[in-house]
Amino acid sequence: MGDTGNTTPGPDSTDNAFHALLEGATAPRPPAPPDCPFCDLRQDRYASHYDGHWVLLEPRIIVPAHIVPPRRRWIITSDGAAMNLWDAEPLPGARCRIAHRMVCPYLQPEGGLPLSGGHADTGSA
Repeated sequence: MGDTGNTTPGPDSTDNAFHALLEGATAPRPPAPPDCPFCDLRQDRYASHYDGHWVLLEPRIIVPAHIVPPRRRWIITSDGAAMNLWDAEPLPGARCRIAHRMVCPYLQPEGGLPLSGGHADTGSA
């Protein structure tokens, strides 16, 4: 599951890279394993709609979109790429994926997601 090679072409610009970073599309590219660089847990990796950027999504977790804050809802498009819905209001009954960085135990919670439990210390003293 995941780890598709499809990307939707997009402009190669500073704005493109900024939005990719903002949305969490910072996963290691293949052939690197789709592991979180912070907690080492295996994730589902998808090409994003930002050319050359990949995102790690929580495996096997699909949640009702209305409980996920805007700009944190990810869907898999018909071409197999991940797309962040930004501020689009989800349709009734819509479901979405969440980026691993929202729930990674080694990152500070981004807030606003009821699924987020605590977080572990990052090891810095």
